[in-house]
Amino acid sequence: MKSHFTYVKVRYAETDQMGVVHHGNYPQYLEIARIDWLDTLGVSYKSMEQEGIMLPVFELSLKYHKPVTFHDNLKIETRLREEPNVKIIFDYSIYNEEDELVTTASSVLVFMDAKTRRPIRCPKYIHDKLRD
Repeated sequence: MKSHFTYVKVRYAETDQMGVVHHGNYPQYLEIARIDWLDTLGVSYKSMEQEGIMLPVFELSLKYHKPVTFHDNLKIETRLREEPNVKIIFDYSIYNEEDELVTTASSVLVFMDAKTRRPIRCPKYIHDKLRD
């Protein structure tokens, strides 16, 4: 399915005492990449929220292959695993400047009605953009 690359430079504050990116920062990198993926598709996350659609994270999985340090330039590939329904599933591969795979991840998000807090189906306009 559709994939997209996002680039992030590691900031000093994201590293731990050992000079390595703290594991708690990776979900933020994935969020940056996921929102960038949606923007590229022509879907505004902000507009979805204004329409009363939320996308909370239901499941998150990360595997660290190599350490990442301050000032590294990361390339994050975001891929849609399958056509979304109530859930939308993304797979990620994060590469360092040498194009070495440093982290793999996946996230499962659920389309949710902001008022009722109940799951809903993926909006039709997202399916339409995926078919373009």
